[in-house]
Amino acid sequence: MSENEPIKKKRIRTRVLLVEDQRLVQQFLEDIVRNSERYELAASLRNADLADVYCEREQIDLILMDVYTAGGASGLNAAARIKKKHPYIRIIIITSMPEVSYLDRAREIGVESFWYKEVGDEPLLSVMDRTMEGESVYPDRTPEMQFGNISSYEFTERELEILRELTSGDTNEEIADRLFISKNTVKDYVTKMLIKTGFRSRTELAVKARELGLVVREEN
Repeated sequence: MSENEPIKKKRIRTRVLLVEDQRLVQQFLEDIVRNSERYELAASLRNADLADVYCEREQIDLILMDVYTAGGASGLNAAARIKKKHPYIRIIIITSMPEVSYLDRAREIGVESFWYKEVGDEPLLSVMDRTMEGESVYPDRTPEMQFGNISSYEFTERELEILRELTSGDTNEEIADRLFISKNTVKDYVTKMLIKTGFRSRTELAVKARELGLVVREEN
């Protein structure tokens, strides 16, 4: 190198921790990170409970984390722990489930951004760039899905609340006690949802809701 030739500085890439347990999705996300000149894949984990442990040992700038991971570990719970200890680490929660409470919980935790896997309006790489530039990128609403005879958008907040409790398999009386309403009120809401959706039983209603991820009840 000649005396007058400028010294090229090595570009520092953003170190990304990926937490995703579905193998095909994991590979897809790994490719996005590896094919970008701005990002470096630090590690790819399947269980969210290992994420905060990894952040204690390694330098991480950005985390891409699913809501549900291997072993039933919650990405949202892991994000809460990480934000408490490492508030400078930026986090993007990724999911395919339209459970509305996930958006609210992510915001409460202080997660910077949120991205839906199959129906994201914006490419993930763009969301990553904006997040690292200091923006908070959230969808305006959950993805719309067909649920029986109606759109998921046609449910009221109270109906979704009761539908979420139905997925526990508990009785109307048990659900009523948790929600501080009467068991007849629960029964009325279930009847209205069956009429709207066209499903034949409360069991079918609950099973379909759980299968599609429309509502997900957190176990205490």
